[in-house]
Amino acid sequence: MILATYTFPEGFLWGCATSSHQVEGNNINNDWWAWEQEEGRILNGDRSGKACDWWAGRWREDFDRAKAGYQNAQRISVEWSRVQPDRDRWDESALDRYRQMLMGLKERGMVPMVTLHHFTNPLWLAELGGWENDEVVELFGEYTRKTVDALKAHCDFWVTINEPNVYMAGGYLGGGFVPGKNDVKLAIKVLTNMVKAHARAYEIIHELQSEARVGIAHHWRGFMPAKKGFLTRRVADLYNTAFDNAFAEALRSGKFDAKIYKENIPQAKDTQDFFGINYYGRQEVRSDLFKPSSMYSEYGYPKDFELSDSGFVANDPEGFRACIRWANSFGLPIYITENGTEDSKDVFRRKFLVDHIIAMWREINHNIPVKGYFHWSLVDNFEWNLGWERRFGFWQLDVNTQQRTQRDSGKLYAEICRTNSLSWDAIEKHAPELYEHVFGTPELKG
Repeated sequence: MILATYTFPEGFLWGCATSSHQVEGNNINNDWWAWEQEEGRILNGDRSGKACDWWAGRWREDFDRAKAGYQNAQRISVEWSRVQPDRDRWDESALDRYRQMLMGLKERGMVPMVTLHHFTNPLWLAELGGWENDEVVELFGEYTRKTVDALKAHCDFWVTINEPNVYMAGGYLGGGFVPGKNDVKLAIKVLTNMVKAHARAYEIIHELQSEARVGIAHHWRGFMPAKKGFLTRRVADLYNTAFDNAFAEALRSGKFDAKIYKENIPQAKDTQDFFGINYYGRQEVRSDLFKPSSMYSEYGYPKDFELSDSGFVANDPEGFRACIRWANSFGLPIYITENGTEDSKDVFRRKFLVDHIIAMWREINHNIPVKGYFHWSLVDNFEWNLGWERRFGFWQLDVNTQQRTQRDSGKLYAEICRTNSLSWDAIEKHAPELYEHVFGTPELKG
């Protein structure tokens, strides 16, 4: 029997990621709640409802679960519509509740990472045009100032915006997200306003908290051409530039370049202290002259990829390695701000977890500075337009009773967190079907 262990650097952060709307419940004052009320918007007609009931206090028991699972960090988000329910009104009680959450994490020995914008907007902002309105840059700055000033005693680790490229594509390129538009010009407008808003927030956070670490949670897809041919390669290159690279590059150079649109945004230059990665698998692109509404193209996972039951997530650890190397090109400390899979049976998830942890370990051992890993997610939560059908949690949630049941993948992750490693005995104990898959590799056979 091979007794091997993949050991991670001392001080490595292990945690899970969540977002406010997906776990808090009864977020009735934002655009996603309104979207849920419209027929046909959410799979199976689902609604977030109580979600995981965090706003009523169940965050305490879930934080206890994370602590019992030896996690030393958590990524959570603040809900803008709670902090600023009207344009001219701030809710100090909401800020106090977030303060309690952060204090709760610290009391449990966990490092908090806080996201300021995770897809949702206050209704009053949506009525002004949301991120299409240039005024959003200063409005987001005001919200950032109020929130960070209130919470800075308990957190110095900030994500300004989660997946700006997904927000843009989901809401403005026919992706089924709020506000449900399909307009390339508006999509570019939204993305550039997010660059400017991030830059403004970065400036404000460092003004309030000089020691702060500030970044973005970037979603990377690593689009590959589905076949040889000039047009297909050009389309893949466009996707990689506009979706994967344009936002990140603007924060390095101050120059936004999505091929179809360019703009100098000098205030955005060097406005990241770390590089956050959200990764769920690479996709391939093919040209399609009969699809003008989607830039004459379509994309999806390659046929030979191992997929979750619904086909929503790919087990693509080699793509994860490529993503980490791409992030490393920006010369910053790297945090995996999201990585996970939906899997109600909890079989695919364990293999996904093991394969991605090992892939990350290999890149760290090539001296790439990955400093932490946040799995999506701690407990099943409301998965946006896919409702409750997609189950991402280490803990299964009964939406009706709010009962949590730990999955075997959660037990495996707890052992990884406890030992700061992935060991042979952890796999033998919690995923024995994967033992040969992991330790039967040629390099470990000798």
